[in-house]
Amino acid sequence: MPEETQRPLRADARRNRERILTVAARVFAAEGLDAHLERIAKEAGVGSATLYRNFPTREALVEAVYRHEVVQLCDAAPELLAAQPPLNALHAWSRRFLDYVTTKYGMIDALRAIATTGSNPYGHSREMIRAALTTLMDACAAAGTIRTDIGPADLAVALEGIALTSARPDQRAQAERLLTLTLDGLTARPEL
Repeated sequence: MPEETQRPLRADARRNRERILTVAARVFAAEGLDAHLERIAKEAGVGSATLYRNFPTREALVEAVYRHEVVQLCDAAPELLAAQPPLNALHAWSRRFLDYVTTKYGMIDALRAIATTGSNPYGHSREMIRAALTTLMDACAAAGTIRTDIGPADLAVALEGIALTSARPDQRAQAERLLTLTLDGLTARPEL
């Protein structure tokens, strides 16, 4: 049934679904796609039937986890801006972007396989991510804390490059250094 025509979930069903997606993201990132779905259900505190009612196949779960991670990442931008200065929010969001890519790295083969079936797990994710990045960078520019000659498309490519070359968990320290270097280069410098 298409998502648009589904009835809204009851609060407990929505919580169960959220827990399944959160646990699955962590488990897939740590173990890859060979992770047992029954383990995901158990760690989420639900029965296997609940997991399969929400996600009838492993591919459905992988695609839902990916979409959920994109939404979580993008929804974080205004939340971070509300809680801290714009430049700090940009730094925090960029680290979340690295977390998102690390999670995606564990699911990449399955996402590619899903894409070959005609489904598009990526949907509008690139546009959503760029929109979140634009919101953050616009706030930073308005505060005068970043250079204005670098746009969201440029920073998105830089973040994607860092993420693609340093996506494995054992490369996180390098990714953090590259992220710091990139964001330092974006910071506005006083005129001499």
